[in-house]
Amino acid sequence: MTDARNAAYAALLLRLALGALLLAHAGLKIFVFTVPGTVQFFQSLGYPGFFAHLTILGELAGGAALILGVQTRLAALATLPILVGAAAAHWGNGWLFSAQGGGWEFPAFWIVAHLVQALLGDGAHALRIALPGRLRAA
Repeated sequence: MTDARNAAYAALLLRLALGALLLAHAGLKIFVFTVPGTVQFFQSLGYPGFFAHLTILGELAGGAALILGVQTRLAALATLPILVGAAAAHWGNGWLFSAQGGGWEFPAFWIVAHLVQALLGDGAHALRIALPGRLRAA
């Protein structure tokens, strides 16, 4: 049974954690691996180099949107392709993320957490900005 009194705060905590993780991973790609290094890594996996730029942009925008609570459901769903790509990139390394090169366990969990956030919605202390037209109703 869900305790409705605390559900909004549970969604808030999840939203903040997911947003912070996205921003941390974007920062890792920008400041540690560097953008050119990240592009090179993506290319070594067989992905087009511009996917690295899209991933960094998606992590920055998605992380900020989640932390602020701006279109939380949309932000959580929009970041799923990044997470599915991460799981695919780590697939050959095995299940556990502690495996050489990192397994797909963490990206898979992250996918589920983003789906849960999309189902829960904004939670407490969110900037609820409505989209125009039909998207708002959806």
